Formats: sequence, C-alpha cells, structure tokens
Amino acid sequence: MSYDSQHTDYRYRRESYDEDMRDVRDTREGGHYREEVYSKRVPAGKRTYFFDVKPTRSGDDYFITITESKRIDDHHYEKHKIFLYKEDFGKFIAAIHEVVQHIRKTYLPDYDFKDLPELTVPSRHARDEDEV
Repeated sequence: MSYDSQHTDYRYRRESYDEDMRDVRDTREGGHYREEVYSKRVPAGKRTYFFDVKPTRSGDDYFITITESKRIDDHHYEKHKIFLYKEDFGKFIAAIHEVVQHIRKTYLPDYDFKDLPELTVPSRHARDEDEV
C-alpha cells in the first residue's frame, strides 16, 4: 500500500462568521473535521486569537491549537497556527511567563499590565520535594 492510499488528503475551505474564521475540513473531498471540545476567543484589534482544545485522531488524547487570525480586508484573513501537545504545556507556559516577566521588569517597568495574571512557578527545589 502506498503512502498516498494510507492517508486522507485533507483539503480546507475558508469560512468566516463575524470576524471569526475557522478551519473546516472539506467533507466534499472526503475529509474529516475534528471539532474542538473547548474554545477561547481573544479579540485584539485587527487580530483575533483562538485557543482550541481538540481530540487526537484516536480520540484518546487532546491537544491545543493556537491560531492567530488577522483581518486583511472585509472578506480575507491571514492566519498562523501552532499545535501544542500535552507534554509541552508546562514548558510553553513557563517560557511565555518568563519572557513576559523579562519584558515587564527590564523594558517596560512603568507599563500597567492590567490583564496579566500573576503566576507563581515553584522553584525546582520545591518541585523535587513534592515528587518525593
């Protein structure tokens, strides 16, 4: 059996609903759409960010897609997507937290980060003690 016959060819079409763009698996081409089980929309000017939880193909696990959708004009969007798997959740959150804190303390100490939650990251020593 060749590679092509073992894998489904997913073709996408674009749909937009009131500034909200979603990927839709084109069922006319035999594709399958994995519906998100949870979604958080974050509007930010001409950009909108979507944090979606989706099941894996097997349905036994879940991953996050982070999509940046930027409105180009009334009918067109440019989008960029990141897939984030469970084994990387902690590293991803820790890296974002570290980078934002660096910007906050080093470059923008007087800026009011009003929407920024305070995260407490336990020290490595404290985490090691919890595992014992």
